[in-house]
Amino acid sequence: MQEALELAAQALFLSNPNPRVGCVLVSPAGEVIGRGFTQQAGGPHAEVVALRDAAAHGRDVRGATAWVTLEPCAHQGRTGPCCDALLAAGVARVVASLADPNPLVSGQGFARLRAAGVQVDVGPGAQASRELNIGFFSRMARARPWVRMKAAASLDGVTALANGASQWITSEPARADGHAWRARACAVLTGVGTVLADDPLLNVRGVATPRQPHLVVLDSQLRTPAAARLFEVPDRQVWIYTANADPAAAAALQARGAAVTVLPDASGSRVDLAALLRDLARREVNELHVEAGHELNGAFLRLGLVDELLLYLAPVLLGSGARGLAHWGPLAALSEGERLTWREVRQVGADLRVLARVEGREDF
Repeated sequence: MQEALELAAQALFLSNPNPRVGCVLVSPAGEVIGRGFTQQAGGPHAEVVALRDAAAHGRDVRGATAWVTLEPCAHQGRTGPCCDALLAAGVARVVASLADPNPLVSGQGFARLRAAGVQVDVGPGAQASRELNIGFFSRMARARPWVRMKAAASLDGVTALANGASQWITSEPARADGHAWRARACAVLTGVGTVLADDPLLNVRGVATPRQPHLVVLDSQLRTPAAARLFEVPDRQVWIYTANADPAAAAALQARGAAVTVLPDASGSRVDLAALLRDLARREVNELHVEAGHELNGAFLRLGLVDELLLYLAPVLLGSGARGLAHWGPLAALSEGERLTWREVRQVGADLRVLARVEGREDF
């Protein structure tokens, strides 16, 4: 199962919006005869890749055990049911990490295998598989993506000077590491303030990836310039959410290939962030990578919509009067703070990478 999990990790940048799944086929004699991991959406899933690998090497899979990191699917989606492929190949046993949370599967794959006489065991590697697919589980269980907020700051929490200067607080290795986290997301989200201030591409650079994450721009008054550099990135979708139904501005952005969605909150002046997450789930976004300014970061935190923080802290102090990580509060009591649990602290180049999760947020 550990080898199957390592294979699943190879789908980290590849399989979105499908889960990252690995499969190892083992003969009755205990020999590994096939390996595979889920390919791009519309391509074969891990089990089928492993079966094809075995066939390509002339290996007989009859009576074999399939070690797979997620329940084999039982429905016709972009591809056929994996449980049917395993049955047709004559696999005798399936060991899976955990059940697929997709309501179209959710135990039906196991049931179909057992009904055909295949031994099914569930459990090994469950926690690791779920963590690898935390966004997929979030979308299926909560109908919203897993929201990871990324920021680069000084040790005293400054993300930009009062004059807006922020490039670069952290080192090149930290920035490259941040691009790897972008690459694993289904979509990157930013605010129009960042677009106007920096004219960023907000794509993945310097990291080998077969796909670019989609881009989400929150732009309440449709101020995104039609000439913005973000439209220069090929092979990704740009989704702009607004509270303003200005037809002329929307038409100019749509002419550049953007999808414009009017989604105002109760005030009518800002985008409804909770509704935004529901809509992104409908668009099959599993992990949402937020890279925004302190105002938008604060709005997400204030509404309790952040699941995890990815912080890069530079060994420098930048003093008062500057911009912090997030503008929210003020709080009246310490107990009102957003409590986090440490997931990982690691040095990347000269900087520290801190991964922290909102307490209890993975309980779904």
